[in-house]
Amino acid sequence: MDWGNVTAEDLIDALREVDWSSPPRPVSEFFSRFTVPRSYSKWNSRLKCNLYYYRTNYFIMIVFILAIGFLLRPLAILATILTGLSIAFLNDSFAVTFNEKVTRTVRQFSPHLAVKLRPPITPVLRGRPSAKRAIHICGRPRWVFVLVFSAASCVLWLTSCRLLTVLWALLIGLLATLLHASFRTPNLKARLNTFREEFRAVWRNYSEL
Repeated sequence: MDWGNVTAEDLIDALREVDWSSPPRPVSEFFSRFTVPRSYSKWNSRLKCNLYYYRTNYFIMIVFILAIGFLLRPLAILATILTGLSIAFLNDSFAVTFNEKVTRTVRQFSPHLAVKLRPPITPVLRGRPSAKRAIHICGRPRWVFVLVFSAASCVLWLTSCRLLTVLWALLIGLLATLLHASFRTPNLKARLNTFREEFRAVWRNYSEL
């Protein structure tokens, strides 16, 4: 993938559709080599590549910084967890896996209720779905859970601490991510991993036809 030609919208779509279960990269690799980009195009390509490759590390780092900032405020820590879940629900793989695990757990106690948690059936025309299958969680559209968790986290943020403190903690996390992604030199492993995930995505789409 030529990261210099990838737009911000393409990067967001890639982060939304990529497999969420990939473990974070080792700490030794995360902090191994840093160099100054030689040009704007090099910086732009490096930034997008690192954001994609170290996505799990950055997510954990931001949540960790927020949790440390509100270590003595239990409601703020709960708000951090809800915020992280609302963002994670935007990822297709996480939402589907979460729905499957919840449905499987509910089925053990109430099979009748588990049937109600199934997503609606998408009509099929000529062997193919009439539209792209929407993501559902517990029988409801994904955006319902994103909205509910986001609203609950906002209420907890406002009641547990000052909004300015939240903004400062979030700004520090985003700044740390930007600095690392700008100066971390992409290695061959990152590029090979990108090609492997692209191949898996193409094969997955082909197998669904």
